Amino acid sequence: MKRNIISIDENLCNGCGLCVSACHEGALQMINGKARLVSESYCDGLGACLPECPTGAIKIEEREAAPFDEQAVAAHMVAAKSPTPIAAHPAAPSPLPCGCPGTMAKAIQRPTETAAATTDLTPAASALGNWPLQIKLVPVNAPYLNNAALLIAADCTAFACADIHSRFMKGKVTLIGCPKLDEGDYAEKLTAILQANEIRSVTVLRMEVPCCAGIANAVKRALTVSGKMIPWRVVTISTDGTILEE
Repeated sequence: MKRNIISIDENLCNGCGLCVSACHEGALQMINGKARLVSESYCDGLGACLPECPTGAIKIEEREAAPFDEQAVAAHMVAAKSPTPIAAHPAAPSPLPCGCPGTMAKAIQRPTETAAATTDLTPAASALGNWPLQIKLVPVNAPYLNNAALLIAADCTAFACADIHSRFMKGKVTLIGCPKLDEGDYAEKLTAILQANEIRSVTVLRMEVPCCAGIANAVKRALTVSGKMIPWRVVTISTDGTILEE
């Protein structure tokens, strides 16, 4: 198939390795002092590596190439995971997952009193401690995932549950999704996250509507496939915001 994919001019490459660090999919590696594309199926063609190249050795071209394979990338990143400077500095952002600055992984520091009880005159404080939070956008090796307590929430729960920040999000890494509207199955991505990180616990926050069972089922399959024995629970919210099951 014809698609956009990167091309590297080895004569211009100075071996700095900046593009390798910028490629979240692990499509680039340093080989014999030069950056090389190790698999076409790992390259999404969005060019997160381009701005990092100081010599202009990288460009995007349209040509025949294997299709981008997100599942292969997830497996590749899990297999290749090893101690890195990011692991040594948990507050540091990880590389851009898709070339968009809005998806750069970062931990959000909150004061310990965040999401405390407030009056009608005092706005509630946010307890969100990570970015991004969409399941499909979160990098498998995001630094905030290691040793985290996960809250995996259906999108609608944030609007139905008035005290979601103080009651469920505080002290947790929040991941969100909608099994009815999002394409694909969350189980594979969640399995990769569980395998690549030490997760302390998982709380699933779902709505009472039947389609929301998909997010709880995905978590259950991910826990089974990953082989991780992790405490987990499912909390169900009614459409009027009442907690039905906890």
